[in-house]
Order: sequence, then C-alpha cells, then structure tokens
Amino acid sequence: QVQLVESGGGLVQAGDSLRLSCKGTGRALVTYIVGWFRQAPGKDREFVGRISQSGATKVLADDVKDRFAISRDNANNVAYLQMNMLRPEDTAIYYCAAGVILNQYTYWGQGTQVTVSS
Repeated sequence: QVQLVESGGGLVQAGDSLRLSCKGTGRALVTYIVGWFRQAPGKDREFVGRISQSGATKVLADDVKDRFAISRDNANNVAYLQMNMLRPEDTAIYYCAAGVILNQYTYWGQGTQVTVSS
C-alpha cells in the first residue's frame, strides 16, 4: 500500500521547464514501477514514461523523449519527471502511478496541472 502525491505543476511559458515530483508514503516506493501519465481536456489519458524499481530501466513516449527525463530517488521515496522545452500541447493534468507488475498500475496520485502558454 502506497499513497502518491504529485507536485510541481504550474503555469509556464513555451520553452520553459518544470520538474514534477511524485512523493510516496506508506510502503517504500522502491517496491514499485512508477509511471507518468497525462490527460488533456477532451483527450484520453496518455502514457508519458515509466521507470523501473531500481531506476535502471527508463522509458519515455516518443513524443516527449527528446525533451523529458524520468528519474527517482528511492532513499526519499520520490520520483521525478523533468520536462524541458515545454509546448502548449503539453498542457494537461499529469499523474504518477505505481505498480508491482509492468503496465499494471495499482496506485495513482491526484494529479498536478501543467499549463503551457504560447
């Protein structure tokens, strides 16, 4: 059992950067694969990236892999999504999720809003 809370969203201009945090409480975050997702208004939830328990494996979606980076700090039970060169089309609510089985996310955060102005 783990609880996840995202933070770090906000309003930025195109070209700016943000770092989102996913803080885990309860069971140690190292137990879980952590995924990042986003959902824009009127659109389906979209996979952004994931990171394995140890951090050895990192996957980013094709449309963000040249601009975003995913990392984690298991000692502090936190995972990060570094977002650079943000574009208006990145505007969405960003969620982190955790699961012990690949592509089966059991726990979800509440989301954090990212808004990118042109």
